Amino acid sequence: MAVAYVIAIDQGTTSTRAILFDHAGDVAGMGQVELTQHFPQPGWVEHDPEEIWQSVRECVGLALAHANATAEDVAAIGITNQRETAVVWDRATGKPLHRAIVWQDARTQPFIDRLTAQHGADAFATLTGLPLAAYFSASKYRWLLDHTGSQERAERGEVLLGTIDSWLLWNLTGGAHGGIHATDVTNASRTLLMDLRERQWSPRMLAEFAIPAAALPRIRTSTAAYGTAAAPSLLRGVPITGVLGDQQAATFGQAAFAAGESKSTYGTGNFVLVNTGAEIVRSAHGLISTIAYELDTGEIAYALEGSVAVTGAAVQWLRDSLGLITTASQVESLAESVPDSGGVVFVPAFSGLLAPHWRADARGALLGMTRFTGPGHIARATLEAVAWQTRQVLDAMAADTGVSIPQLRVDGGMVVNDLLMQLQADALGVAVVRPAVTETTALGAAYAAGLAVGFWSGLDELRRQWREGRRWEPTATARHREAAYAQWCKGVDRSLGWVD
Repeated sequence: MAVAYVIAIDQGTTSTRAILFDHAGDVAGMGQVELTQHFPQPGWVEHDPEEIWQSVRECVGLALAHANATAEDVAAIGITNQRETAVVWDRATGKPLHRAIVWQDARTQPFIDRLTAQHGADAFATLTGLPLAAYFSASKYRWLLDHTGSQERAERGEVLLGTIDSWLLWNLTGGAHGGIHATDVTNASRTLLMDLRERQWSPRMLAEFAIPAAALPRIRTSTAAYGTAAAPSLLRGVPITGVLGDQQAATFGQAAFAAGESKSTYGTGNFVLVNTGAEIVRSAHGLISTIAYELDTGEIAYALEGSVAVTGAAVQWLRDSLGLITTASQVESLAESVPDSGGVVFVPAFSGLLAPHWRADARGALLGMTRFTGPGHIARATLEAVAWQTRQVLDAMAADTGVSIPQLRVDGGMVVNDLLMQLQADALGVAVVRPAVTETTALGAAYAAGLAVGFWSGLDELRRQWREGRRWEPTATARHREAAYAQWCKGVDRSLGWVD
């Protein structure tokens, strides 16, 4: 009997999932495990790499059980992951030397400030596509080597560095017993260490951050024969043939294969990508140049990306820090309890602002409150902040490309919030479209893996599988929309320069 499924391992910021997809791209089985968040100091965010690996193993078992499937039913494994998060581990023992430093972590900002003062924020943007920022992996690697005393061992290749995809691939293929140390171009493009055009580690950037090449993974295409799963994995013998960073995977899952096609993912943060085709487009409006995907057939697509650090994380803050809600899903009903935000503006710059501002000195601001303000107004202002931040990024994309999007394809955990989707349509003045299959990040990783083994025939077949689930049309007048946007931008201005 022919194999029935491709499995995607989707290792995110707040949870890990494994999802089995059938040939139609529908979900056949799923497992999900939440991930512990560690905040040892203000501005620091860490994960336990061993907990991450254990969560993957557990999720795979749950997904297989849900579908009543075994490894013999699985054609290939795809990996997608939270990007930029940095791991350091011992090659011989397989043990991490420190908790992973998560992409949101800002501890290396003083180091970045020194480099910026020396070179300028965009000194390496032509080479890497990225500004100097603590967001990317390079300064996290530097911190990990310094604080574990591992520089010399890394130079000998005894200590390894990698993003989460590399950590998972190494463990899946045997770990300390023959594990493969590799990454794909999309994840490598988020480190500040890769030459964007050559798609290899840049000697200049490695020297700038003093990162030993011997510790880094080999850069591969997004679809490739990476290796096979080893014992004791329940997927033993199944080939691993697709790796994509989570936002690129969502773009792939949305079938945004042509230049000009885009998507917006609503998760812990928000990430808008627009495919720019085979050419690198340089942004003049605060976006970054990155790789959307590179196939083993030689086809490559670059992208412009706008990264927003805090969207879903702001809802978690309402729940965990303020206690306004007990579950994240309750934010919708709380926000719907009032007709508007009552003049409240929320800028969730908890650790600065990413695109299009790139201001590490910004901090969160809750403005416009009166004695009339209640929990519903704060909840609604939080959802509006998600919509306005996305609007700012899309305005920057339109300025860079000269083209405004006719509609916005959306995905991610927050798109189940119907009020947010309506607010987003109103903020943009264009339709917002949610696909029938909302697990687009995992689907993109499955698509990449399945393409490599012939489970799907090509990009045209994948494009035909995309189906619209629901659409929201804008209801706000242009006058109301622009006035509300101007008020929110005033709040952004107030948040800047808070940290000296």
